[in-house]
Amino acid sequence: MKTLKAAALFGAMVMVSGVTAFTTYKMMEKQTVQTLADTYIFNNDGNAHSVGFAPAVNRSSVTENDFTMAAEKTVNAVVGVKNVAMVQQQPQYQSIDPFFDFFFGNRGYQQQPQQKAREGFGSGVIISSDGYIVTNNHVIDGADRLTVTLNDERQFEATLVGTDPSTDIALIKVDATDLPVVAFGESDNLKVGEWVLAVGNPFMLNSTVTAGIVSAKARQLGMGNGNQLGIESFIQTDAAVNPGNSGGALVNTAGELVGINTAIYSQTGNYAGYSFAVPSSIVSKVVADLRQYGQVQRAVMGIRIQNVSAELAEKEGLKVTSGVYVAEVMADGAADEAGMKQGDVITAIGKASVRNMGQMQGELARFAPGDQIQVTVDRMGKTEHLSVKLRNSQNNTEVVVKRDNLGATLKAATPAELKQYYGCQYGVLVKDLDKDGLLYAAGIRKDFLIIDVNDYRVNTPQDVEKIFRAMKNNQQDGTKKALFITGAYPNKRGELEYYVVKLK
Repeated sequence: MKTLKAAALFGAMVMVSGVTAFTTYKMMEKQTVQTLADTYIFNNDGNAHSVGFAPAVNRSSVTENDFTMAAEKTVNAVVGVKNVAMVQQQPQYQSIDPFFDFFFGNRGYQQQPQQKAREGFGSGVIISSDGYIVTNNHVIDGADRLTVTLNDERQFEATLVGTDPSTDIALIKVDATDLPVVAFGESDNLKVGEWVLAVGNPFMLNSTVTAGIVSAKARQLGMGNGNQLGIESFIQTDAAVNPGNSGGALVNTAGELVGINTAIYSQTGNYAGYSFAVPSSIVSKVVADLRQYGQVQRAVMGIRIQNVSAELAEKEGLKVTSGVYVAEVMADGAADEAGMKQGDVITAIGKASVRNMGQMQGELARFAPGDQIQVTVDRMGKTEHLSVKLRNSQNNTEVVVKRDNLGATLKAATPAELKQYYGCQYGVLVKDLDKDGLLYAAGIRKDFLIIDVNDYRVNTPQDVEKIFRAMKNNQQDGTKKALFITGAYPNKRGELEYYVVKLK
């Protein structure tokens, strides 16, 4: 189980576990997990992509440097998250005769391996009154049991909805109603020098509030999580953050959520001057996707990039000294189709200027595969405006459903595709399968057209996912549930197939 995730600096620039300067620091002191959080409010209309937030506060009514209102609006919606993981202990030898062992070695018997509960603690933020909570992925990673403690000392067992290691965000849920929430704010509107508050549970000290200013935006730390799609566009602050804060809230003086505290800059694992939060502009989409699909629908352009530096500009003869340099354009990718070329320097996405990779990642993280965006590039001193239709990591625009749930990539069938399925006028195609997934286990194979699920007509992957999640969430009474799926394979003369998908 992972614990405090911090960006640790040893000396000026040294190598630690293969990572320069900043690294993911796992602090095992009392197995305390630092967590920092963000909050979002969801409508209860069944449409997970319709995200409604509490109305913003009139900031003109807030007295400058008066943090009492912001603290009052936040502390009750920030929770403690306890992660219990069962770990295997090393087997030990039990001596039969210590005197004999002294002269002839151990002749005892080996005890059976034992399991031991290891606990970690972090924070989370309630983002909907019916129990959805945002925290960090490293807070809940490896958990066999999750317990949430509210500020009023009520406790709930939590279930995992989904995780996104690329942004270190996770979404969990408790079975409760009428819970306090935090209004969502715009992290884009934050200014360097603006006051912010960090709210969390450092060292298991409930509802601790600390204050600081925004020190920088779109900060990249190079923490090296091994994921090529890792997103780093942090808000840097000097608000005190310590082990146990991870997953907690970063709010402005109006009490609006603007980020999720995630990492610290330290030589010791404790606060040493700087902390870092994932902007709410990124988290909002991550949370919406996790709730609807169980997996983030991440958009990519199909390019390999690096920051423009003075050295790179001189080497490549660039006409600009800031921006994101396109080192490679993947063949047949989104950027290639739009006319982007190797050597271009990306200077803006939409109306937002781009000076480094952190800013670019922050902008792209707002979009989904299939979205059309305008990208401005400098091509050897000439400005070019490109229209790029974003794709996913599989170089298409199809919805990717979480594999450890249904275990499939689904897409709405087009009229041309439906011609292969005699008499079928609608349906959802199974395009890719995980052999460990539920659909594969039920016998469903690639190119199967799902027509209805539990007697409900389905036209889109969202229809299938909505029915699946409704059934899964209604298993709390202990009864075993299943999906009854009707559909057809191509060129089978209209013969229908029936499958029973047993839910775990």
